[in-house]
Amino acid sequence: MPETTLTPPAAPVAPPSGRRWLGVCVISLGVSLIIVDATIVGVLLPQMVDGLGLTTAGAEWITSVYSLVFAALLIPAGRAGDLFGRRRLFLLGTLVFTLASLGVATAQSGGALVAARAVQGVGASMIMPAALSTLNTLFTGRDRHVAFGIWGSILSGMAALGPLLGGALATGGGWRWAFWLNLPLGAALIAGAFALMPETRGRPATARGPLAEIDWTGGALSALGLGALVWGIIEGQTYGWWTAVAPHRGLSPVPVVLVLGTVLLTALLLVERARAAAGRPVMLDLALFRIPNFRHGNLASALINVGELGIVFVLPLFLLGVHGTSPVQISLALLPLALGAFLSGATAGRFGRRVGPHRIVQGGMALEVAAVLGLAVTLTPSTGGLGVAPWMLLYGVGLGLTAAQLTNVSLADVPPQRSGQASGTQSTARQIGAALGIALIGTVFATSLGRTVTARLADAGVPAARAAAVAHELRHSAGTSARDLHADPRRAAEARAADRALAAAARDASLVTAAILAGGLALSLRLRPSRPGRPEESA
Repeated sequence: MPETTLTPPAAPVAPPSGRRWLGVCVISLGVSLIIVDATIVGVLLPQMVDGLGLTTAGAEWITSVYSLVFAALLIPAGRAGDLFGRRRLFLLGTLVFTLASLGVATAQSGGALVAARAVQGVGASMIMPAALSTLNTLFTGRDRHVAFGIWGSILSGMAALGPLLGGALATGGGWRWAFWLNLPLGAALIAGAFALMPETRGRPATARGPLAEIDWTGGALSALGLGALVWGIIEGQTYGWWTAVAPHRGLSPVPVVLVLGTVLLTALLLVERARAAAGRPVMLDLALFRIPNFRHGNLASALINVGELGIVFVLPLFLLGVHGTSPVQISLALLPLALGAFLSGATAGRFGRRVGPHRIVQGGMALEVAAVLGLAVTLTPSTGGLGVAPWMLLYGVGLGLTAAQLTNVSLADVPPQRSGQASGTQSTARQIGAALGIALIGTVFATSLGRTVTARLADAGVPAARAAAVAHELRHSAGTSARDLHADPRRAAEARAADRALAAAARDASLVTAAILAGGLALSLRLRPSRPGRPEESA
């Protein structure tokens, strides 16, 4: 079929050498902007929950709807970049993302905020595959390792600066200022992309035109299937996993929606296989999964993001609930994660050339598992930002070693003309992991919190009706209502029970995260050195 041929297309006209490397910086900063907006919410979330009166499910949606929309549209966006031009897609995505940031900054309700975050996800879904496929097309051989090293170190550096800056802005002027800042940054990126980013495309469209090359059915099935799956996981604690929670009656809608999501995703695989066999354009190129490193790298990427986004979602809620920690203090607690990623990401490319990037990925995954296990073992109600910081530093070092080099290994054997679809698929795996990670780890946290605080209050002799009310409020406020308990000396016993429950819930969430990351480590052990004479080196 046209999408799976290994015949390379006409090579794009490369920009002058110096301009090409400046273009890498623009691409990396563009991706940094959308990554920072995925992680900065972890620092700002407690303030958002308090300011807008959000429930736990609402807090999860603010974080996960971005990743959900991002994931659902990445594959169609990658295909669009192949057909219409990757720089053009990057520019459009940056514009959409910047305007959506204005909507986030001015939102007056949880619903408006979630909607604006969803539109941010639309813009991000254009930026990511356009950036990665451009990088994958422009660089080969030794330059490829250097380019991905620059990409990884800039992303890690921005991740280090972003949450700290966001915390400072939230403390000084409220959480909205963190999103106002995206407006001048977006304008600068658009100007930089016009000047420095080259235009590249995949295989030219056929005589039918580029719109005829888009698999609309596949795009719809992927978006609806992923949306149903994540909705079901997030809303399980609100509506009930099987029997509806009061005031609703009968069967909960959650299992119905989860089954629907599974059916839609199964239909996606069947439809794409049939279209490929008939030689028609496909949205999800299943033939790419015949490339071993691409297959194993995508699965590992999904599991890594389950852990990263899940743990960054839980820790700020724990710190706020137990200690009343401000956004800046939460930023400082999480800053070692980003600092470790920056330091190790900057050197990962150089070490990768010596021992192989697949070995760097495996070592990084091992450090991530060790860090989260260490956090789970040592976390207590008295643990503050300084107690969290060493484990976050170790986790960040592992993440920096893993992130850029895993992308490099996953895409290394993919022919350039399929870079858009491959980059979109690889990024989709990450964002599916992010959305499911927030939903899954958030559900573990909330469920453990409600169960544990009920038991602790019973041990403290609190009447059952009162204990049930406290547990309900704590669970549905994502733990932030614990600060109200601390403010009233007459409720000291309830406050102590809430602190212990928050620590137990964070430990449970960390243990689940460690188990998921261990699965990613097992997958990374199956990665192998890229094949000599791989397509991108001969293009």
